Amino acid sequence: MESSASSSSRRPRFRAQPRVLIIDDEPDLLELLEITMIRLGLDVTRADSVAEAIAKLDSQEFDLCLTDMRLPDGEGLDIIAHIHRQELDIPVAVITAFGSAENAVAALKAGAFDYLAKPVNLEQLRALVKQVVKAPEKTRAPEGYSLLGHSLAITQVRDLIERVAQSLAPVIISGESGTGKEVAARLIHHTGPRAAAPFVPVNCGAIPENLMESEFFGYKKGSFTGANSDREGFFQAAHGGTLFLDEVADLPLTMQVKLLRAIQEKNVRRIGSQTEESVDVRIICATHKKLTPLVEAGQFRQDLFFRLHVIEVNMPSLREMHEDIPLIARAILEKLARGRPAGLTSDAIAALQRYPFPGNIRELENILERGLSLAPQPAQIRPEDLYLTPAVGNASHKEASTSAAELSKGEIPGSLEMYLDDVERTALLAALERTRFNRTEAAKLLGITFRAMRYRMERLGIK
Repeated sequence: MESSASSSSRRPRFRAQPRVLIIDDEPDLLELLEITMIRLGLDVTRADSVAEAIAKLDSQEFDLCLTDMRLPDGEGLDIIAHIHRQELDIPVAVITAFGSAENAVAALKAGAFDYLAKPVNLEQLRALVKQVVKAPEKTRAPEGYSLLGHSLAITQVRDLIERVAQSLAPVIISGESGTGKEVAARLIHHTGPRAAAPFVPVNCGAIPENLMESEFFGYKKGSFTGANSDREGFFQAAHGGTLFLDEVADLPLTMQVKLLRAIQEKNVRRIGSQTEESVDVRIICATHKKLTPLVEAGQFRQDLFFRLHVIEVNMPSLREMHEDIPLIARAILEKLARGRPAGLTSDAIAALQRYPFPGNIRELENILERGLSLAPQPAQIRPEDLYLTPAVGNASHKEASTSAAELSKGEIPGSLEMYLDDVERTALLAALERTRFNRTEAAKLLGITFRAMRYRMERLGIK
């Protein structure tokens, strides 16, 4: 007898008339769900308990499972666990009690691709169903959205991204600056069921605090001075697709509250509007900061942290992918050269492999672009053409150590304030030079916000 796992591998996931299993012990809700599904052209099977649902899952084929979280003989999590044990290729969405964020997060972590809150919003239900039954089996990511390398570190990340892409659960991408967090976010979007919908990237650290609400949620004409027409926000622009919040740790607490409500309720209200709009977005976040210490310090809301931190993808640093540097360098160089002959000598490759890369892949790209511009023969870039310098962090550490040694000998600076300003100015200029005066990238390299970078530059007279 063949196992259920082997038989499930032959199941056609998207048939001409998709079949859905709906599970709930409330007859009225069950009937409402069934009518809605039938109107969408689905073949519906009902169950009112965990035992009945499992029996039908083992005997029939389904394209979607929609289950209540609380059932007479168990929980919706039991059904998700059974589907995973049997390796059934069935996406599961759960229905949770209103305001029960813990249940929704638990379901997403268990493997559910999405959730609905009671009372069920039929518009959201229709959007959820259409997202699943019309999704392609496998979507290929556009060229440029790939993570190169054969090292264990990047291989594990690619495997995780492939699994995460088929879910609609929130994802947070962590890692040092320049490790390709946005590339990973785009890869998740473009290989998942929302590939045909918009991908909207937002740099949370680059938006002035007084403009955040209007940028995220939009506004109505006449709602404030300068609002000459209706404008949609990031949530409306990403409807049906993915909203990518880069450097989410930089969001002020007041905006964190509003973001949490929009994610939980799946509704937003434009500034100046009396009504809310339903939005269907998948949230992917990225940060180079550790969120847990920020939560403990009261700088990041714990409830928002749990809502966003369902699945974590940690991007490895270039130092962890030492053996992949030649492959990545050649791929970047080929892109920069745009068809012209360009290459690296073996000594140049060896020099790159010795370099610590505090700015990771973004810094590698800057170094290669400089080498391509300055090398007398771009086809043979040498180590001296790369102009590798000590990392900003290492240089700052060395300067600090030297200064400490001088101070220990009794050489007290004339003005402590001027002395500290000089140290800060040196670090800022080094980061700006490395990023070709891109203030956003320089701020990331130094581990500060864009607003802090701008303030420090103005205070120190750096233009």
